[in-house]
Amino acid sequence: MVIINEKTLDEILEYLENSIMNLSNQIKENAEFQNETSNIKDFLSEQFDIRLENMLQTKKSSIHHLESGMKNTVIQKKASVLEKI
Repeated sequence: MVIINEKTLDEILEYLENSIMNLSNQIKENAEFQNETSNIKDFLSEQFDIRLENMLQTKKSSIHHLESGMKNTVIQKKASVLEKI
């Protein structure tokens, strides 16, 4: 287990925001997903969690190893990203 510092977490969250926003734009362009906003947000929420955990694992860490303040930062960032969609 490796302790992630705030700078590293901020870099991960910034990358995730860009990644999820790009995915959102691709989905919106796909006619299959038209008029399914709640399903899209659920999907993107799950993708945020999956991608976050994968990125933390590459750093030999996990969401479970983050300090509570960092977990709150993740929750706030996720809510902010999903709000923009």
